[in-house]
Amino acid sequence: MTERIYTAGLVVIGDEILSGRTHDKNIAQIASWLQVQGIRLSEVRVVPDVIERIVEAVNALREGYDYLFTTGGIGPTHDDITVDAVAAALGVEVVIHPDARAILEKYYADKPGGLNEARLRMARVPEGAELIPNRMSGAPGIKLGNIHLMAGVPHITAGMLDALTGTLEGGLPLLAETIGCWTPESEVADILRQVETAHENCQIGSYPFFREGRVGANFVVRSTSREELRSCVDSLCDGLATAGFDFTPGGI
Repeated sequence: MTERIYTAGLVVIGDEILSGRTHDKNIAQIASWLQVQGIRLSEVRVVPDVIERIVEAVNALREGYDYLFTTGGIGPTHDDITVDAVAAALGVEVVIHPDARAILEKYYADKPGGLNEARLRMARVPEGAELIPNRMSGAPGIKLGNIHLMAGVPHITAGMLDALTGTLEGGLPLLAETIGCWTPESEVADILRQVETAHENCQIGSYPFFREGRVGANFVVRSTSREELRSCVDSLCDGLATAGFDFTPGGI
């Protein structure tokens, strides 16, 4: 692992996400998985099932970050166009991957209809791509360069992420600790700013909430250094205590 910060972008594809019919869960699980790999999710774009929009997002994020992930649009139906869009973005042809076809033939061998034309669409990849194993439903994910095409169904995406664990080059994992406080964040804003300024390798996020008729906030301290994280947390707690604010380690 290295001090270098590795970054990733994510394109979430699907009209069902934009319409609100489906609630996305992949952003959170991909972000959490990336942090463990020492990679930071830096940007997310949600785009409709329109090739031109997908191409635009893919080209922007694959060039702007170390890695690009996409979710959705790699299934058997006519509106599953992610493979076509990524191939267009890269200027390559769409081909049937022989290993993907073999995987699908085995998976559907004992199922009604077998490997029909619709199901065979899930063996299509941009030319030159490798496969990401999928233990859940047979249809593999796709990897080409720094681009990773994942399923839209969260539990299938989780399996693909598990298959990728440890295979991507990353930096130090981002560590975090939370301090909770029953006080409006505006009352401690100066303390947060002063503590963060004094710990240049740490970031402090403030997340207000309203519960039980009371206002409070959780302060999340992040750093790639365990020692600097501890120093920053200690300084924040000291600052809150000195100013007369009660706080809860671990958050509220």
